[in-house]
Amino acid sequence: MIDLYTWGTPNGWKASVALEELGLPYTVKPIDITKGDQKQPEYLAVNPNGRIPAIVDHDNDGFAVFESGAILIYLAEKTGKLMPTDIKGRSQVIQWLMFQMGGVGPMQGQANVFYRYFPEKLPSAIERYQKETKRLYEVLNTRLKDHEYLAGDYSIADIANWSWVRAHKWAGVTIDDLPSLKRWLDQIEARPASITGVTIPKKQNYDGTKEEVQEIIDSAQSMITR
Repeated sequence: MIDLYTWGTPNGWKASVALEELGLPYTVKPIDITKGDQKQPEYLAVNPNGRIPAIVDHDNDGFAVFESGAILIYLAEKTGKLMPTDIKGRSQVIQWLMFQMGGVGPMQGQANVFYRYFPEKLPSAIERYQKETKRLYEVLNTRLKDHEYLAGDYSIADIANWSWVRAHKWAGVTIDDLPSLKRWLDQIEARPASITGVTIPKKQNYDGTKEEVQEIIDSAQSMITR
C-alpha cells in the first residue's frame, strides 16, 4: 500500500494520475497547503522540502519519495510501466519529464502567480512568464505534430506535462493556435485515470463559479504573502 500526500495542484495531479493509471492501491493523505499542512513536523519528516506531493511505499519498508518527477520515475520503475527499460527509450521519457520539471512547471507556475495571485499587477512580469510558457507549449506542439505522445507510448512524460498544460487558462495562456497540443491534451483528458486523478484529494473548480474561482485565488494569495 502507498500513502499519497497531496493537494489539488498540477504537481499533485502528476502523482495521483500515475497511481490511477498504474492501478496501484493507495491511501490519500490530504495536505492542505492553504492552511500550512506542508510545514508541519510530521509532514516534513516525509518531505523535508515541505511541498506536495510525496509518497510512502509501505510495500518497500516505508520508503518515502518526494519531488513529483522522482515519484513518477519511482512508480514507473516499481511497476515496469509508463517508461521503457531500454536506455534510449528511458532517456527520451526522462528528457521530456525534465522538460516539464525544469521548464513548463517553473514558468507556468510563475505565470499563475503574477497573473492570478500576486496582490500587485506587474504587466512586465505577467508578459514575461506567459510568453515563456507559450514558447514551451510551442515546443510541445512541434513534437506532437509527428508523435502521438511525447516519447513513444504513453508515459510519465505525458502525465507530467499534461498535468500542467491542462491548466493553461489559469495562467492566461491560449492554445487555440496549437492544434497538435490540443489534440494530445484532449486525448489524455479523456483517460479514466486522468478523470479520476485530478479530483484527488478533491476537485478544484478552476473553471467554476466566480465565487469558487475567487476562493482559490484568496487561498493562493494567503500562501504567497504569508
